[in-house]
Amino acid sequence: MALSELNKRRWRNFRRNGRAFWSLVIFSILFVLSMFAELIANDKPIVVNFRGEYFFPAYNFYPETAFGGDFGTEAIYRDEAVQCLIVTGGSQACWDDPETFMAEAKSSGTVEGQPVETGWMIWPPVPYHYKTINNVGTAPSAPDADHWLGTDDTARDVLARVIYGFRTSILFTLIVTVVASAVGIAAGAIQGYFGGKTDLIFQRLLEIWGSTPSLYVIIILFAILGRSFWLLVFVTILFGWPALVGVVRAEFLRARNFEYVRAARALGVTDRTIMFRHILPNAMVATLTMLPFVVTGTISGLAALDYLGYGLPAGAASLGEMALQAKQNLQAPWLAFTAFFTFAIMLSLLIFIFEGIRDAFDPRKTFA
Repeated sequence: MALSELNKRRWRNFRRNGRAFWSLVIFSILFVLSMFAELIANDKPIVVNFRGEYFFPAYNFYPETAFGGDFGTEAIYRDEAVQCLIVTGGSQACWDDPETFMAEAKSSGTVEGQPVETGWMIWPPVPYHYKTINNVGTAPSAPDADHWLGTDDTARDVLARVIYGFRTSILFTLIVTVVASAVGIAAGAIQGYFGGKTDLIFQRLLEIWGSTPSLYVIIILFAILGRSFWLLVFVTILFGWPALVGVVRAEFLRARNFEYVRAARALGVTDRTIMFRHILPNAMVATLTMLPFVVTGTISGLAALDYLGYGLPAGAASLGEMALQAKQNLQAPWLAFTAFFTFAIMLSLLIFIFEGIRDAFDPRKTFA
């Protein structure tokens, strides 16, 4: 669909803001990469070739029996015996000395003098999932060639948890921001446009709702229903939608008696059309000014809840939980540095992007 001339001008204005544009490029790259986290950080191969057949363990379940093993449970691909089965085409000799027979199959294509159909595996750049526990050495361990950002106090790879935690935080924030903003904008528009008793009743309801202790509600709901991602999304939207009501209400109160609004009413244009086609676009600058606070507040709120133990389910990839580990393991400064720089980079990019969007929508803002 072709952009209108107004939107083309807004896009040109956004492009001229170099800081915002390059922040969008960098953030988009990071977000797209995080969406394929299973192909970047995983304890399962991306592709397995076994007896000429291709398997994709990163996204599919395959039992050990699919590779000539004995168990119907999912294959543990980090196990040398399973790797040997794949490389040697399912040779049962792998159970005796997997390392030796795997090396023999790779070098000569035989196992104990018998030819085998050798297979292969392609591993992700980070061969650890965010749940993978590497019990080799002490925990937390400092960064090295195996764990680029070290491990946490349960021997899980920090880089893998950052990648998955970044994806979780952004997806959580996008869902909450879109839904809460839609509800808040609609509520503010109704208040400001109709005014009178409608505005008065809404304001009293907002005052009551705003005084509700959200943390207590979250604790009670999680105690009854258990912690889950979607329950946390629902509760955050429940208490987050009033953030934009005030600024949208003020813009609609100011604009509802403008000449073009009166003219539209006189021509018989419906209230909904006037509200969302004529007034709302003029209120977008004030609305977009508040969005960076909504986005950063949502990310910070999720991190704070995870830090306090009332956020995502235990064991989930969480940046807030990483900050908690940094506080509990002061002898492991890499945890603190990782948490700090992850939050700093993520929030800075988002703020720069929304600043550029705000300026692009502002008709009074010009660029040299």
